[in-house]
Amino acid sequence: MSIAPRLQLRQGQSLVMTPQLQQAIKLLQLSNIELAEYVEAEIEKNPLLERIERSEPAEAPEPEIRTDRREEMDLGDSAASEAAASDLDARHEDVYEADSASEIAGAAGPSAQLDWSRAGSGKQASEDFDLETITAEARTLRDHLDDQLMLAGLTEADRLIASRLIEETDEAGFMRGDVHEIAGLLGTDVEDVEAVLELCQGFEPTGVMARDIRECLALQLRERDRLDPAMSALLDNLELVAKRDVRRLADICGVDHEDVVDMIAELRTLTPRPGAAFAGEEAPSVIPDVFVRELPSGAFSIELNADTLPKVLIDRTYYAQVAGLSRTEEDKAFLNDCHASASWLIKSLDQRARTILKVASEIVRQQDGFFVSGVKALRPLNLKTVADAVEMHESTVSRVTSNKYMATPRGVFELKYFFSASIPSVQGGEAHSAEAVRHRIKDMIDQEHPEAILSDDQIVERLRAFGVDIARRTVAKYRESLKIPSSVDRRRHLAAGG
Repeated sequence: MSIAPRLQLRQGQSLVMTPQLQQAIKLLQLSNIELAEYVEAEIEKNPLLERIERSEPAEAPEPEIRTDRREEMDLGDSAASEAAASDLDARHEDVYEADSASEIAGAAGPSAQLDWSRAGSGKQASEDFDLETITAEARTLRDHLDDQLMLAGLTEADRLIASRLIEETDEAGFMRGDVHEIAGLLGTDVEDVEAVLELCQGFEPTGVMARDIRECLALQLRERDRLDPAMSALLDNLELVAKRDVRRLADICGVDHEDVVDMIAELRTLTPRPGAAFAGEEAPSVIPDVFVRELPSGAFSIELNADTLPKVLIDRTYYAQVAGLSRTEEDKAFLNDCHASASWLIKSLDQRARTILKVASEIVRQQDGFFVSGVKALRPLNLKTVADAVEMHESTVSRVTSNKYMATPRGVFELKYFFSASIPSVQGGEAHSAEAVRHRIKDMIDQEHPEAILSDDQIVERLRAFGVDIARRTVAKYRESLKIPSSVDRRRHLAAGG
């Protein structure tokens, strides 16, 4: 048998992820705020990109109700590179599908208009007033503790220990450091650290710099002169307090049932997080990407948040000037690359807006009952249903709904909130949304009578009376996800005076 080299021709298909396609996918996953940061970086790199500065909008004419879908784009040059357009519209995996030619000819923009909705302006009036610029900076717990340390009259060595202990104190007010490690780092005795810590635990607010919840509560009770042996025994058995096991607590503390109930009630007047009253790290604000408004006609208007959409175009004047001055092939290649990159970015921004609007509009169409009647009217919905309706791939819908928020008359929700598992109906009718069932369980427990606490089995029976075919373990899982105790714990809570 001889082995010899030979040529063989084979044909196959593969997905080629070009840098442009990767950029399109990346843009689709970004929120509007992240997108603005990305575009800002691209403007810094590409001299042909120009930001369109926002100006005060002119008074918009009264919108009309249309049967056709008409929208206006404000994202940049509509004459983007045809080569980029054809690449973006390619159906590799349907990652970033473009609208059909007929849709692009008659529709493209930040305000969806369907046969049951009327378009808004697509522009939100911005206000120059910024409260943060005229208010004093909020003081943190560490600032408050440092101020008290300056007035404590400690020696230099003790002040150094106290400063370290304050650094180890979290926003809730607990000292999370280990006194042995702190002593080793500062080259001092554990007894010295303990002594300074005891002094610092006298700072305001009462209970601050405790090492655990028991010590925190004990400090507050000691200040009230209420830390007697019975209360100390109660603090030593907080797990039984959480279970509302009044009988065992009465035996341990050596008091009767009524005294235990009073002691637990006193614990509830204490502060388990003494540092919570002070400013902590600022929580990230959620800025909606899509607005949904109910119109007087009862229909809904779906708009992109135009205030956070970056507006860019190609500076063609500058491009012409630089192109006329380019002499070397290297200069011309660089300029052509910048032009192609800018064209692709503008096309990607335009297509991203269309795709988000299309998916958001379908979500509102599918979940219109939620906007009218609330959570109990949520329908089961999955990615495939929306993907089939808008003729996109499920992965595209998944990317669109990641890190995107919708402002509705009922609050701000992540787009993924509207996707809910399906729970079958008893009579084989329309399935129920898992979120709606979870909401119904919460309502049942909130309205239960103190003398008739509902068990999970009883909740199952009531849900089946509503036509929901659900297992007891599923009810238990939903109840636990709502952080609602079991029926046994709820009875103990009531018996303990809760």
